Amino acid sequence: MKKDLIFTGAGTALVTPFTSAGEIAWEELDRLVEFQLENKIDAIIACGTTGEAATMTGEEHLKVIDFIIKKVAGRVPVIAGTGSNDTAFCVELSLEAKELGADGLLLVTPYYNKTSQKGLVESFNFIADQVKMPCILYNVPSRTGCNIQVPTYVELSKNPYIVAVKEASGNAAVAARIAAQCGEDLTIYSGEDNMTLALMALGGKGVISVFSNALPRQMHDLAAAMLRGDLDTARKLNNQYMDLMDGFFLDVNPIPIKEALYQMGLISSNFCRLPLTTMTEEGAGKLLAMLKAHQLA
Repeated sequence: MKKDLIFTGAGTALVTPFTSAGEIAWEELDRLVEFQLENKIDAIIACGTTGEAATMTGEEHLKVIDFIIKKVAGRVPVIAGTGSNDTAFCVELSLEAKELGADGLLLVTPYYNKTSQKGLVESFNFIADQVKMPCILYNVPSRTGCNIQVPTYVELSKNPYIVAVKEASGNAAVAARIAAQCGEDLTIYSGEDNMTLALMALGGKGVISVFSNALPRQMHDLAAAMLRGDLDTARKLNNQYMDLMDGFFLDVNPIPIKEALYQMGLISSNFCRLPLTTMTEEGAGKLLAMLKAHQLA
């Protein structure tokens, strides 16, 4: 069965701007969303890892999703990060996001308590069957300690509501096997900016990006070039900005990208909620030098 794509191209895993006191900066969030749309971004992901959903209350989480959906107003798809290591809570949050008008869900693998491959199949199928809307699985074993194996992808791809994966294992060979064994039953999005070109060359349809918080048009252009088969253009963009793709991970995400947005004047505070904090002085200096080299600060 051919499944509808939620989006193709570049989707931004949007940061949540905070004031220096740690409150959500709604006016700045409004400007960040508009900045993304003005620069041709293809989708916005609300309340993912980069959005610091882990330190939001349930009420804040849903308010941010609702705010972004209303601001976007149908101009691009909005995907809500609703994954949890508590399957029942994930279903509850996902149904709320669906009611708010989200176009799809981003579901991270269970973290800390983790699970087995059998547990992944049962949990993700249970969520998808309850919410009955497009679900993107999020595989990021470096954060969760839980890795989706290729046979598990094959089994999950049989569910009509499980349409895609954000693959952030850092292993292109795994992405190649997913593409070969799942075909059109499971769309692949790169979960790592510096792997976008490689994963799209293997058949991926785009990226869920941190880099595009700062440079949405450039990541849109790179992904668009790959979609139309223009490898030369994509390669040039990839090579031009590889230092920043790596630089935005000099520290734990989203610490560096918030520092970059702050240095670029796109947000007024680089505040992250504890246990995250700001970059070290040395790290911030390295990042600032990169931004200046690209005439971004």
